[in-house]
Parts: sequence; structure tokens; C-alpha cells
Amino acid sequence: MLDTDRIRRFPVDTARQLRARGHDGDLSRIHELIGERARLQGAISDIRARLKAENRRVGALYRQGRREEADALRRKLAGAPDEVSDRERRMREVGVRLHQLLLQLPNLAHESVPVGPNEAANVEQRRWGRPPRFDFRPLPHEVLGERLGMLDLSRASKLSGARFAVMTGVGARLERALTQFMLDVHTKEHGYEEVWLPLLVTARTMTGTGQLPKFEEDVFKARGHDLYLIPTAEVPLTNLHADEILVEEDLPKRYVAATPCFRSEAGAYGRDTKGLIRQHQFDKVELVKVARAMDSFDELESLTRDAERILRLLQLPYRVVLLSSGDMGAAATKTYDLEVWLPSAGTYREISSCSNCGDYQARRASIRFRPRPGGRSQYCHTLNGSALAVGRTWLAVVENYQQGDGSVVIPEVLRPYMDGLEVIRP
Repeated sequence: MLDTDRIRRFPVDTARQLRARGHDGDLSRIHELIGERARLQGAISDIRARLKAENRRVGALYRQGRREEADALRRKLAGAPDEVSDRERRMREVGVRLHQLLLQLPNLAHESVPVGPNEAANVEQRRWGRPPRFDFRPLPHEVLGERLGMLDLSRASKLSGARFAVMTGVGARLERALTQFMLDVHTKEHGYEEVWLPLLVTARTMTGTGQLPKFEEDVFKARGHDLYLIPTAEVPLTNLHADEILVEEDLPKRYVAATPCFRSEAGAYGRDTKGLIRQHQFDKVELVKVARAMDSFDELESLTRDAERILRLLQLPYRVVLLSSGDMGAAATKTYDLEVWLPSAGTYREISSCSNCGDYQARRASIRFRPRPGGRSQYCHTLNGSALAVGRTWLAVVENYQQGDGSVVIPEVLRPYMDGLEVIRP
């Protein structure tokens, strides 16, 4: 959520930056409500100040023995509390309307983010590894997976419909191995604290990270309950500290969690319909940081490197792309996408997004810290990143490590998690 003080003080610049995020930049109603709230607050302060002064005068009149004057003044002041209550009620109503409008606004892009309407304006930052060269035509992961008895999409469709998967045998073991490998690297090497989380969260929790109210069609809701299936562990991890004031010495907080994620993929029908690219349910290892404003962009760089480390250990070729203002998620102020090479497609595909959300989520969820040695509390900055999407890592391993005889070599770092298995054979 954006700072209303910034909107008020820099209306032209804020509108310009919002247009770069795909918003029409019309903040007229928000400015009206900000002004109305300020006027009501001023009126309430004036009435209270007048009431306080007049009450002192009443007391003075009584002490002077001028009872009739004092009684008359008291009768005159009797309606003042009702005036205050009426304006306070109106101010609460204005505050609710203003809050609802603010929840619809995206975050503002950082100055280092390229301005553009879509992915065409993204800027590649670097590449690592060379795409493998095959002396045969590489097969897509869904074909390899079924031939090797690792993946059963037809039975998944029978169980749940389109965009679900069943992994069997060594395929299920590979999914579990990847998850455990990622958790071990992030907890043992990168210093993240592992968290086990609920998969159902309240509307307030979803609102705290920006999924609601704007993107309600993209999530699954439990019928008859104020509970939603999480689209990413970012939601509960970030909200761990909702309505809290943290100690500066404890920042940054670093959390990691492996969870299933659930997304309706509204508007995505017809895209990536085969295999594991775009599923309603998928596993993901998520990193979340809660940091000070002065540290957050350095923390974004280190979080991105932590996600890259997984791809490097797996020896998977990838590239890092800085997203444009029009291609970022609504809550982000700066995002790097990690894209892994997929031989069957002959291109790089997203496997991770690493974002700094600034104080946007912290304002919505009320996550603060108190600077040492005291002073007024400040909003934290929150960051998140996939490290990695497990299903997409699964398919990247299968496609990049496939052999001409239809087998798949297990990356060395995963073999201890696969009981020493080196090759998956037909």
C-alpha cells in the first residue's frame, strides 16, 4: 500500500509512476478523501480544544460564585461531544473508503527498473552455463516422464481435471529430493530459518501481501469459510510478523518454507497446457526476508544469488532478467526473474521471481521495527523469491540431463537424496 503522505506531497510524480505500472494515474478521488479526512481531523481537534477551554471557563465561573452563567454555559456545551462523535464516525467512513482505494494501487517501480508496458522492455542481466548440445532431438519432459514411469498426467486429469499432475516412483522421489536439497542449501549454507506453515489463510493475511482484493479470481477459496489456499508461501511467511514491531538488531529476518501452492491460473487457459509448466497445484521452496529500508536492495541481490546457487549446483543453464515496470507483480518495486534453459522449447523459461516489495506489504500488514536506541517505529521492507519452483526444476533436470537412449542422468548433488541412484532408465 502506498504512503498517503507521498501521494499528497507528490501528486504529479506519483501519478506518472503509477501509469508506468499500468494504472491510469487518476488519483482524484483519493486526493478528495485525503483532504476530507484532514478537514474532519482538524474540525475534531478544534472542537476538542474549544470544549477544553470552555470547560475551564465553567470551572472558573463556579469558583467565582457565578452559578447561573456557569450552568448556562454547560447547557451550551452539552452538544459538543455529539459533534465530535459525528465527525469521528464520518472520519472512520472516509478512512474505510480511502483504504479500499489504496488497496487497489500497485507499488511504484524503483528508479533502476526499466520503464515499459510488458516483457518486451525487460533487460537481461547475465547468463550462466551453456545449453546442452544433443546429437538427437530432445524430448519434452512430459514425454520423457511418462516413458520413464515418473509422470502420469492422464490419471491426474481423471482425479482432478486439467493442470494437475501425478508423479510416481522415481518421479516422486525426484520431487522430494529436489525439495530436501533446496531446503538443506538454504538453511545450512544461506542462513534461512525453516518454517512449516498452514496452507489455508484468512482474507486479511491474503490482503497483507497484496493478493486481495485485486487478484481474488486467481486464488482458491474454501467454501463457507474465510480461508484461502495459499498461492505461494510468501503469503504466510511475510505475515508471520503482521501487527508486530520488531527489534532492529533482529533484522533482517530470513525464512524458508517448502509448501504446495494453489493457483486458479485465471486468464492463462491455452498457454502452457502440456506438462508441469503451469499447474493449479505445485510445490515451491520460498525465501522471504524482512529488512530495514536501507538494506533491502542489497538483500534483494543476495536473495537472488541464493536462488541462483541452486541452479548452479544442479548445473542447469539459466539467465537473470530485470523485469520492466509493466511486467512486475503489483506488490514489487523491483524484480529479477531467473529463467532456466528448456531444450525441448529451445528457450529460457521462468523458474524463479525474486522481488523487493519495499514497504508496500509492510504497510498493508503493519510490520514495523523500532530503530535503536529508540525513536519512532518505521515500516520494514519485505522481500520474497522462489528458490526454486520444484516442479519446474524437476522438468528442467529431466530435459537437460536426458540421454540418447531415453534415460536421464541424476545431477551429482541430488544422488545422496536418491539413495545413490545415478541414472533413471526406461
